[in-house]
Amino acid sequence: MLQINSEPDHIHMLVGMRPHQDMSSLMQIIKSESTLKINDNKLCPGKFAWQEGFGAFSYSKKDVPNVIRYIQNQEAHHKKKSFLDEYRAFPDEFEIEYDEKYLFIDPV
Repeated sequence: MLQINSEPDHIHMLVGMRPHQDMSSLMQIIKSESTLKINDNKLCPGKFAWQEGFGAFSYSKKDVPNVIRYIQNQEAHHKKKSFLDEYRAFPDEFEIEYDEKYLFIDPV
């Protein structure tokens, strides 16, 4: 884990991985272990659960300092641009075709 920061409706993590490592397996472990900890310790009202899916993007080693700063400054950043607006812009920035219905479920 190189950097982690959370907002009320999302979390950003910068993780160094090897080519043989599987992002889906890593996210399954993170989500299941954190859900158990949050619910066992009653860290939020009601039962906590993650949404299905996740967004993952790769960056070159030279970009790591910029990505770390970006993650550290989430609170200030989201005062200018909402998480959903930003999240919807990522596939365009990375030239990824997508169907909007699979992109994100707005938390109520």
